[in-house]
Amino acid sequence: MPVARPLAAVVALLAVLLAGCSGSDAPPRPTGEISVATGNRGGVYAVYGGGYAELIDRNLPGATAPVQYTGGSVDNLRRVGAGEARVAFTLADSAADAVAGRAPFSGPVPVVALAALYDNYVQLVVPADSPVRGVADLRGRRVSLGAEGSGTAVIAERILDVAGLSPDGDVAGERLDVRASASALAEGRIDAFFWSGGLPTAAITELRRTTPIRLVDLGDVVGPLTRSYGDLYTETTVPAVVYGEQSAVSTVSVPNFLVVRPDMPEAEAYWLTRVLFEGQQELIRDHPEARRLDRRTAIATYPLELHPGAERWYRESQP
Repeated sequence: MPVARPLAAVVALLAVLLAGCSGSDAPPRPTGEISVATGNRGGVYAVYGGGYAELIDRNLPGATAPVQYTGGSVDNLRRVGAGEARVAFTLADSAADAVAGRAPFSGPVPVVALAALYDNYVQLVVPADSPVRGVADLRGRRVSLGAEGSGTAVIAERILDVAGLSPDGDVAGERLDVRASASALAEGRIDAFFWSGGLPTAAITELRRTTPIRLVDLGDVVGPLTRSYGDLYTETTVPAVVYGEQSAVSTVSVPNFLVVRPDMPEAEAYWLTRVLFEGQQELIRDHPEARRLDRRTAIATYPLELHPGAERWYRESQP
């Protein structure tokens, strides 16, 4: 069912948060274990999340931030909801399903946001000489749809659906993470793989060094995708320079959020947000997508609410 973005609510929230500094003192720094659920090794979540965990370790004395490498967004949301991770990375569409209790979740998952981080780009990767020129050409082929528990798998199945293909009938679907997908493509064990991630994704960059590949244009599925599943999806392009393509490739993007449980203490959420922004330059050295972090847009976390601790930091950090 399409989801309408409440623009007026976003604008109102922005006005409140940017209204000025309260001048109050910072709350006590949290201590103890603050586990960070990231994603597939070789993906942006793993790199960004690893850097973020190091910031927590260095800037919050008495706190430790073990990194959890996971299947991705769906897995992460389940872990945060169950209290198995304190903070996690997720795609907005998976988060929308989680709070609404829609499949693949068995019921509503209690999560709120600390920040919107950057946008993921859906990348459909094939060998350079593949006859696949569009999603419809995947019929009868071996395709990795992303790891179990990943946001990639959610959007890959939706893209196949709007193209009139079944993931378990019209294609020979496999559930591989991005590194395993890249290896399988290089070895000829699959014909294509989906990946939803930031730019560039290390596993695809590494694959390109040894195997001629290209991205499939997804422009023809963007309209049907947004009509069927809502405007969390946005038509965009992967610039040619990212992977050395001959031209930019049309695709779809979706925002990424940093999420926690709503019952996280306000002081902990405040400091997790503060550490994220104050350590941005270090995160940029880990991955260029950290350049997208901007407190003016980070509060745009629809359909998730902002944690009150994060709201406090945004208010008090204004010049």
